[in-house]
Amino acid sequence: MPRPNRARPGSRTVRTPDAEPPASPQGSLLLDDQLCFALYAASRAVTARYRPLLDELGLTYPQYLVLLVLWERDSISVRDLGAALQLESSTLSPLLKRLEAGGLLRRERRADDERSVAIRLTGAGAALRDRAAAVPLAIGDAMGLTPEQDATAKHLLRLLTANVSGHERP
Repeated sequence: MPRPNRARPGSRTVRTPDAEPPASPQGSLLLDDQLCFALYAASRAVTARYRPLLDELGLTYPQYLVLLVLWERDSISVRDLGAALQLESSTLSPLLKRLEAGGLLRRERRADDERSVAIRLTGAGAALRDRAAAVPLAIGDAMGLTPEQDATAKHLLRLLTANVSGHERP
């Protein structure tokens, strides 16, 4: 059972395992030996932790992800947005329609290529960024990882995604 590390007053508590976990036997069918289940449980827990924070902003988690990309790069094609989020256009289109109906973004045909649609934030979408600034901090606190653990976790998850997707390693 993980136990909290002793931390300075005012610093966040970081939980670490008492010892390195033993390697799972190859071919094991025990639930606790399945990396896929650990990923699934972690994903559900993290997404559930986002829910009340995003409810205050009037967003779902997928809508928040779209806005994260747009806050980073205000004008982007639907194709590039789908690539950034690893979503098919059939999944992305309803998200964009709901965000547009909510007044947070607009879709425009590009003048130089009528087949391409550009996504741009509205003033309300840009202003929501300030209200959303507390979300990553709250999630980081909830995760309780050191900066090194956070970087390692992201690196390993990106590597796993690339390997499973058949793409080149990062």
